[in-house]
Amino acid sequence: MKTAASRLLAAVALAIAMAGCVVYDYPPPGYTTTAPGPGPYERAWSNAMGALVDQGVNITAQDRAGGLIQGNRGNIRVTARLITQADGAVRVEFNANGALSEDPGLPERISRSYDARR
Repeated sequence: MKTAASRLLAAVALAIAMAGCVVYDYPPPGYTTTAPGPGPYERAWSNAMGALVDQGVNITAQDRAGGLIQGNRGNIRVTARLITQADGAVRVEFNANGALSEDPGLPERISRSYDARR
């Protein structure tokens, strides 16, 4: 009698233990488990920095949280400003001032370099 009761108790304990087990299936084809890439702000920041460096701008100050990159090329001061829009998009503005006569095409080349990186 004791054997039948202990077998029943063991079977109930095993059933309870098995109820807590979970088996995960493999993800379906085409499903990825990798982490997402950088967000729009990080991509815009990287692209803006790269565009300035591409055009020979010496970076003198950067404030990632404030969205500001400053630098110069000769006597031309260049500023890139990143502004997050209400819809989550990031607007990037490039401004150049100073002795633009030294390199009048610099602002346009910076803009093209930025566009090529997007």
